[in-house]
Amino acid sequence: MKQQSNPIFIFGSLLIFLLLWQSRSVTAQEVEDETDFDYYKGSAKGPERWGEIKEEWAACNHGEMQSPIDMANRRVKIIRKSKELVKNYKTSNVTVKNRGHDIAIKWTVGEAGSIKIDGTEYQLHQGHWHSPSEHSINGRRYPMELHMVHESPQENGETKIAVIGVFYKIGRPDPFLTQLMRNISDMIDQKAERHFGMVDPRDIKTGGKRYYRYMGSLTVPPCTEGVVWTINKKVRTVSREQVKLLREAVHDYAEQNARPRQSLNDREIRLYKRW
Repeated sequence: MKQQSNPIFIFGSLLIFLLLWQSRSVTAQEVEDETDFDYYKGSAKGPERWGEIKEEWAACNHGEMQSPIDMANRRVKIIRKSKELVKNYKTSNVTVKNRGHDIAIKWTVGEAGSIKIDGTEYQLHQGHWHSPSEHSINGRRYPMELHMVHESPQENGETKIAVIGVFYKIGRPDPFLTQLMRNISDMIDQKAERHFGMVDPRDIKTGGKRYYRYMGSLTVPPCTEGVVWTINKKVRTVSREQVKLLREAVHDYAEQNARPRQSLNDREIRLYKRW
């Protein structure tokens, strides 16, 4: 006689699967609540201790592909670029959020378009700023670095991540940040979220004819590895006032929100350029 399936067992198994899938997806993303970590050197919650704070943050201390790194000329392999980084962005609603350790702009995943890298499509999720820059070129760090974070959900429940990075030097105000100044000013020293309106991601200038690429990690806990980094070599400009506001608005009281550079560990860094 054929044994009938137990509906309670099936439901329970499905629930466990969904919980596991959700936890794997969430741990791949950046931590939103800054109360569990900070950027103070020597602090019990500082970058040197991130991997000890939570078990799921162990990669912060023991990972072999951690970010950020220094992109020194002697380490870089130059690649002839056959085509530009494929971007397919579109205008979508944005919220501006003070996350306590940085200011972020957030889109609903899937509504703001995507980028394509080596055949994989990554949906635009959010952008945020670090000061000073986390990555460096030949040891030089810049006053600010933008990270545009993209996600690609996988059938196994994991989320692949790709980040576009942009350096800024002091000069003319950044036009996009100029639009945000009022919203950011309204959130000084408070964790808050404000609806900003419709934004075309192409208004945030992330393009360049030359860019670095390497495999790394998130630069905040849980420091998830396997992140595809694309760092534009072209350096854009930002005013001192804009950089100051981005730091004063958050309430971590740290002078900077940049993780120290990590060991390269024989990873390959490629510089894509036209000949």
